[in-house]
Amino acid sequence: MRTAFRWSPLVHALIGLTLLASALSFLKSEHCRSNLWSSPDVVIHACYSDIPALFTTRHLDEHQWAYKGGSTSVEYPVLMGVVMWTTAWLVPSGDNSPRTYFDINIFFIALLLLASVLIVGKIRPEFAYLLPLSPAVIASLYINWDLWGIATMLLSIYFFDRQKYSMSAVVMAVSISTKFFPVLLMMPAIFILWRRNEIRKAAQYLSITVGIWLLINLPVVLTTPRGWWTFYQLNISRDSEWGSIWYALSLLGINVKNLNYISILVFLAIISAMAIYLFEISNTPTLAQVSFILMAGVLCVGKVYSPQYVLWLVPLAVIAMTDKRALPAFWLWQIGEGIYHIAIWQHLAKGSGGSHFGLPAGGYALASLIRVATCAYFIAVIVALSLKNRSPQAQDSHRRLSDFLFGSSSSYP
Repeated sequence: MRTAFRWSPLVHALIGLTLLASALSFLKSEHCRSNLWSSPDVVIHACYSDIPALFTTRHLDEHQWAYKGGSTSVEYPVLMGVVMWTTAWLVPSGDNSPRTYFDINIFFIALLLLASVLIVGKIRPEFAYLLPLSPAVIASLYINWDLWGIATMLLSIYFFDRQKYSMSAVVMAVSISTKFFPVLLMMPAIFILWRRNEIRKAAQYLSITVGIWLLINLPVVLTTPRGWWTFYQLNISRDSEWGSIWYALSLLGINVKNLNYISILVFLAIISAMAIYLFEISNTPTLAQVSFILMAGVLCVGKVYSPQYVLWLVPLAVIAMTDKRALPAFWLWQIGEGIYHIAIWQHLAKGSGGSHFGLPAGGYALASLIRVATCAYFIAVIVALSLKNRSPQAQDSHRRLSDFLFGSSSSYP
């Protein structure tokens, strides 16, 4: 009874904050919604959304199956395409159908945000208020369908940290089949089980996740393989794009060649750094504590950083925080994300021909680098605080690891 009494006021507060965040995000979108996302308003007023745009360009308004169109197939994993296609059937035809489609989808997105906030409240109740209060979340909420993948990812983390591994694996497969980003969390999940000497459970977790993913994807692979491959081909072959550190450098005149190979090497370096970090923690961490570090690190060096990607990072950042000393770094990062959100739309507005303002390429590149720098700083603070709380035995282990890596040459003349 005591736990329920403490939990109930928190639930009420989180629901209120989430409703406020959803309403504020709707107000931000209202100008474009009222004008059916006409150009250049979508960039001048920073209210662009993929939802009405893809409704027509991917022929969802004609009820075409999401993966049937070849070059016009949706560029998302299977379950996301199912959501896009299914909700299109709820829209009556007419001139206002893109607006209706948007309204239907943001209703579900608002519900998914509420579910995400409540899950975060279960995992990290002392910091859960940060998710609906995040300016970056409010600004980006209705740009895309990401909350479908985010809510399931958070639920999988919740189950994992409560040692309900089979349920976590099933939900993880669903999340990966929706937005694919959560595939990054498989490495720390398997490592945590391995560190606990639960090798069989690690194998089972991997097997269930892969099996359910195949079960979801195979029907589409076998019936419309070209459409299914669209998402993966796009991400393999794409060059540096909006928001990435590589694109920012190119705008500043620094062109990185062989980017696909370099991005793979950087990704492997991040994975290696993550493995070393996990070895250095004195106690076996929870998946909630380490998910943000890996996801944010990969997105910082990725080939694209869409404005809505912050929706993935904020809930993971909140559940990764275990110390109030990380709060200043969190808000500094939010300022960086806010600067970037304004910068990208103002940069696009400069080339739209409909604005007297706009941001030149150099200013946009600087804003992109500020976002990466503030995110990297927040990652560093999270890591530093966790390592600072290590036991003396762990610190001795660190010295031994350093000796092994860097001191072995001392034995030679």
